Amino acid sequence: MAFTFSNSFPMGKSAPEFKLPNVVTGEVNTLSQLLGKKATVIMFICNHCPYVIHVKHMLTKVAKEFDPKEVSFVAISANDVDAYPQDHPDLMKKDAISYNYPFPYLYDESQETAKAYRAACTPDFYVFDGDLKCTYHGCLDESSPKNQKPVNGSELRGAILKSIQGIPIPLKDQKPSSGCNIKWKSGINPF
Repeated sequence: MAFTFSNSFPMGKSAPEFKLPNVVTGEVNTLSQLLGKKATVIMFICNHCPYVIHVKHMLTKVAKEFDPKEVSFVAISANDVDAYPQDHPDLMKKDAISYNYPFPYLYDESQETAKAYRAACTPDFYVFDGDLKCTYHGCLDESSPKNQKPVNGSELRGAILKSIQGIPIPLKDQKPSSGCNIKWKSGINPF
């Protein structure tokens, strides 16, 4: 595991479109199908990362909290499953069911979607407004498996609320996410 901070992603940039398999339903989903009326949250996660495991219950809680507010959540795993078989789509499905994810869990086998979003770590969070313009790229909250701070989703919750209300979030107020690096396939140059 290599500890990594999220890369920059330009505020106001449009969310890159994707077409990825949903490991639970077996359907292919696109961003256009999954976007929320008021906001869309894209999360790069995986099964095995201790930083993701630390927050999985909160991801479910925050997604359920914002569903009535017309905010959609989408989780994507882009890890190389040959090197990290615990992130295989079959196990992703089991994980999604076990944690009762109320959002689609998609598999980015080619890693092209992760590259388009400049995803660097798991977890990595992006908030897009109703026009799919990026308003936030940062952390869930200040907790980690290595500190005693509570997992409360405060940073992401605040960003979603501001995005819904059309309140800009200054870059200085956006704390980068951090966790395990994306497990890139051999020979893939992500950036």
